[in-house]
Amino acid sequence: MQSLIGTGVALATPFRKDFSIDTEALIRIVNFSIDGGVEYLVVLGTTAENATMSQDEKEFVIKTIVETNNGRLPMVLGVGGNNTMEVVEELKNRDLSQFVAILSISPYYNKPTQEGIYQHFKAVAEASPIPVILYNVPSRTGSNVLPSTVMKLANDFKNIVAIKEAAGDIIQAMQLLKNKPKDFLVLSGDDMIALPMVLAGGSGVISVIAQGFPKEFSEMMRLGLNRKVDDAFKLQYLFSDCIDMIFEQGNPAGIKQVFDSLGIADNTVRLPLVKVDESLANRIDQFVKKINKLT
Repeated sequence: MQSLIGTGVALATPFRKDFSIDTEALIRIVNFSIDGGVEYLVVLGTTAENATMSQDEKEFVIKTIVETNNGRLPMVLGVGGNNTMEVVEELKNRDLSQFVAILSISPYYNKPTQEGIYQHFKAVAEASPIPVILYNVPSRTGSNVLPSTVMKLANDFKNIVAIKEAAGDIIQAMQLLKNKPKDFLVLSGDDMIALPMVLAGGSGVISVIAQGFPKEFSEMMRLGLNRKVDDAFKLQYLFSDCIDMIFEQGNPAGIKQVFDSLGIADNTVRLPLVKVDESLANRIDQFVKKINKLT
């Protein structure tokens, strides 16, 4: 799974002010990420606001991104949920021929035990015709996939090839890196600690901020992977304030304000999310202007 090394972007779904999908803006976001040098695209992850999209809208977003990408970069599709049988049915019936892997979130709301999490992903792995990336994000799911569970899954199922680790815990990430099978990839799901995770042995990041600053963020990750530590941390510290800002009032409200400041897309999000307030919008706008002057 060499195609998953480096920077993947968890693509946002842009909306017009009437909350309909902005097709032209979606095309711009995809092209902006590709032209900026990221390694792969992640379709219908959490950042896409797929929780507030109809099935027809999801299909439209997939179709638009696939057509816009036109084979230029590898793609990963988000396929997950808290109803195991429903996820399995989708995997059995969906055409996944355009994707190199699926990204599957740990079940949310139900708060399963570690054995329940294992059994869920066992069913996913057995149903998926393509490789599986586990997604651990306790702040959203209400439960943490422990390193011991990840290792058991990685050793038991050859098609579970990676984890997007978004617990925000560098110690837990290091446990994964220390004990993982040789070819298993540990990908950061947290932009702030993506570089430290790579320097500790990680393989890259599935990023939110990278779609706003694809050239700079993907270059930072490549520098980290090549052990050019001082140059990598110069970029890390340049972007650390903005990473904090884009998550300050929720994702993807922050990255959508970056798009608004760049003139790529409107900052509209769907309820129950709301756009960032005026103060944060101004701070993000000032950061974007500063970066534009530097690059």
